[in-house]
Amino acid sequence: MAAPSPTSASELPRATSPGGDGDAPAGPVVLFDGVCNLCSAWVRFVVDRDPAGRFRFASLQSPLGRRLLGVHGLAVPEGDPSSIVLLEGGRVYQQSSAVLRVWAQLASPLRWLSVLRLVPRPLRDLVYRFVARNRYRWFGKAEACLVPTPELRARFLD
Repeated sequence: MAAPSPTSASELPRATSPGGDGDAPAGPVVLFDGVCNLCSAWVRFVVDRDPAGRFRFASLQSPLGRRLLGVHGLAVPEGDPSSIVLLEGGRVYQQSSAVLRVWAQLASPLRWLSVLRLVPRPLRDLVYRFVARNRYRWFGKAEACLVPTPELRARFLD
């Protein structure tokens, strides 16, 4: 997925599907790069700090992830996806806005990191894109998407 320009909105109103057939699952959904080791570790981090099971997950490479991107008017990545996407309350959050919004809702002492929302989004997203460009080199890339344990399977939509 091409990274949006620094001036593009990271929060977009949700596009409704034709006929309003309810393509979007209930509750917040995190779309992530399923073969990125950093992204998979971040998903496990979120799962460990979300005991209520509020967040659901789907890989951007999955048919469901691709469909949800399309339903929300986002381009389906042709190569390696470069952004975590949060679908919540009829809105789309990308890049640093998605990460910080998730952190703010976790049962963790790290939730205070959401104060980074005070940093201007273009600057936050610049740092986000730098890490995204280098994540495979720094953290590696899996041969296949993250496979959840049987206990966590209900949290994964694909």
